[in-house]
Amino acid sequence: MQLLQCSITLSPAVGCSNGEFEEKFSSNLCCSTRRIGRRRRRVLSIQKSTAGRVRAAAISQAAAVTEERSAETAESDVLKALSQIIDPDFGTDIVSCGFVKDLNVIKASGEVSFRLELTTPACPLKDTFERKAREMVAELPWVDNVQVTMSAQPSRPVFDGQLPAGIQKVSNIIAVSSCKGGVGKSTVAVNLAYTLAGMGARVGIFDADVYGPSLPTMVSPENRLLEMNPEKRSIIPTEYMGVKLVSFGFAGQGRAIMRGPMVSGVINQLLTTAEWGELDYLVIDMPPGTGDIQLTLCQIVPLSAAVIVTTPQKLAFIDVAKGVPCVAVVENMCHFDADGKRYHPFGRGSGSQVVREFGIPHLFELPIQPSLSASGDSGVPDVVADPQGEVAKTFQELGVCMVHQCAKIRQQASTSVTYEKSLKAIRVKLPSSEDEFFLHPATVRRNDRSAESVDEWTGEQKLRYGDIPEDIEPEEIQPMGNYAVSITWPNGFNQIAPYDQLRTMEHLIGVHHRPAKP
Repeated sequence: MQLLQCSITLSPAVGCSNGEFEEKFSSNLCCSTRRIGRRRRRVLSIQKSTAGRVRAAAISQAAAVTEERSAETAESDVLKALSQIIDPDFGTDIVSCGFVKDLNVIKASGEVSFRLELTTPACPLKDTFERKAREMVAELPWVDNVQVTMSAQPSRPVFDGQLPAGIQKVSNIIAVSSCKGGVGKSTVAVNLAYTLAGMGARVGIFDADVYGPSLPTMVSPENRLLEMNPEKRSIIPTEYMGVKLVSFGFAGQGRAIMRGPMVSGVINQLLTTAEWGELDYLVIDMPPGTGDIQLTLCQIVPLSAAVIVTTPQKLAFIDVAKGVPCVAVVENMCHFDADGKRYHPFGRGSGSQVVREFGIPHLFELPIQPSLSASGDSGVPDVVADPQGEVAKTFQELGVCMVHQCAKIRQQASTSVTYEKSLKAIRVKLPSSEDEFFLHPATVRRNDRSAESVDEWTGEQKLRYGDIPEDIEPEEIQPMGNYAVSITWPNGFNQIAPYDQLRTMEHLIGVHHRPAKP
């Protein structure tokens, strides 16, 4: 195949000499070259600009990722620092307890802010927690400013299912009880309540003695009559120095002569229809002894803890074992000081004997103090009249003890009895023991001792073995204070199972708790 050769001959334009033509051609060629150069430079400029923007975006994104990682690292550093603070009640750090809220970290400016939400506003360690939290975080090298806010969890009872409306927002109910009259029980109840209020808690006092109410004598509220909310048909408590008060003595009736069923009805109405609102602690001044009123109160409210008040005389505590669950003993009138010596007119060691024999963990001693007796008649509690005195210091220790014990009881009760679905067994770990055991759900249901299962008059078992299927499973288990749990079964029946009863049931053999896989 022949290749065609083409040649281009440039001829001068018409009317142009050869020189003029060459000059014009060279000029046109230069212009074209310049235009091509400008286009190329613009393209290169656009390419460079695009590449720059891409690089800038990449750098910005990388910086954002780095900043995010830096923020996460900073938050981790703060939480790690705070995890060094241990709550002695729960035995774990405040981060694991869930106390740290609203954490905000700005590492660039060295700013850190967070909120510590404690279980109660009366926490005796709140100042210590705040100080340690500030110090621990401030030690981080990049931190310049630490803002710590303190708060408390909203009131919520340990057992909040099917409670009367009046006490649904009460966190802890403390019973102050004695086994005989005249030992200073009401004095202890009132001064304990005002001590807790002085620690920052929201507190109420319920005087459960209908026959001889003492609260109207011991406090002096401006309004000395209870009022009724006509719309809700509820009782509006009176108040003194921020503490809510309900007593039959404020009902305008004074002392009453009633039989047992009437008394139980009055107590139930006064306690459960009162508008207590949100309370951290409701202190119940129990009547002396272990009669109908005590049984009624134990049935209608979940007691969180109890205090026994006694004197050094043996007669005053011989029936302690019949009282409500107890975490502290207050031994009143145990000694007095005169002429530089301490005298024990009623003997000594009785309170220690109560603690030892009945396993009650804490003992507090109150002296024979004229001001303590006088305050019972003056209408001003001694801890309010003399907040720096010896009596107030003892009550401060008692208040701290109650806060600690209630916190422990809440934690223990919330995990003491659970249903392990994978094992089809009820796991029991009693608050008073380190041991755990397992029960078959059907066994627990068959051992119900309520009126629905057992005839109250004859003791005859109405619930038959075959009435309960072997594969029955509980729908819900809720703690009731520190002495029982409420178990809801598929047919809607709520069974109250005391810990002491669960302990005596037949245990499942060979069943062990298997922790959940992470």
